[in-house]
Amino acid sequence: MLNKNIETYMECDKEASAAEIILFGAPFDSTTSYRPGTRFGSGAVRRESYGIECYSPYQDKDLTDTAVLDCGDLELCFGDTSQALEQITDFTKEVLEEKKLPFMLGGEHLVTLGAFRAVKEAYPDVHVIHFDAHADLREEYLNVKLSHACVLRRCWELVGDGRIHQFGIRSGDREEFRWGREHVDTRKFDFEGLADILKELKGKPVYFTLDLDVLDPSVFPGTGTPEPGGVSFDELRKAATLVCEQGNIVGCDVNELSPHYDQSGVSTMVACKIVREMLLALSGKDK
Repeated sequence: MLNKNIETYMECDKEASAAEIILFGAPFDSTTSYRPGTRFGSGAVRRESYGIECYSPYQDKDLTDTAVLDCGDLELCFGDTSQALEQITDFTKEVLEEKKLPFMLGGEHLVTLGAFRAVKEAYPDVHVIHFDAHADLREEYLNVKLSHACVLRRCWELVGDGRIHQFGIRSGDREEFRWGREHVDTRKFDFEGLADILKELKGKPVYFTLDLDVLDPSVFPGTGTPEPGGVSFDELRKAATLVCEQGNIVGCDVNELSPHYDQSGVSTMVACKIVREMLLALSGKDK
């Protein structure tokens, strides 16, 4: 039988009317400051997802039982950062207007700003849970404010003090950490205190942004700015699952996979499994 070749993240092919979660890619890396390549991340996750099972023995759940639609990658303007962010914002608004949960695959971390602008408009009292090796709190990087190194600073400008909660942070310049102590909640090196934060945020809308370089490079070398001293796969899996299960998640993203820096393919598989666990933890929750 002749059929169209439709590539989706495994089993995420439900009809739009029935979908609860909308998965989409934001293949953009024009502000990457070290090694580019994250624009290929979302496509790699989608393509290589068929190398793992849709069943999770960790949660005893299966993606076949979820209501997820993969809408593919957005066609973003690489030559104009502001326009690319507007495209992401517009698409995220469309998802939210349909009363569905936006789940974005990056791309460099700046793409978070595009999605978060739409989420903040829909949920003015939203908080941010941020997993990352880097603080991303610079006012500007190389005289540019729209940079992946500044993305959480730009998010802070939208929500103000006390609404951003960072975990795993182990890199940043001195001024970032000094500024951060006054304005955001930063937990260095690991996920200590995460359960307490989730209790504090119970019932409040949460945007969850996960930069995969929070992982140690021995686990996840396929990223543009690897930082030694990160967490293990299992630590991240448990933490991300906890956030998705207990948080009132109104939007989320997973970003910073640069697949070609890991020819073994392990980094892409790590990303695939983290996305699977998050989707399963988010699916079927009572709102």
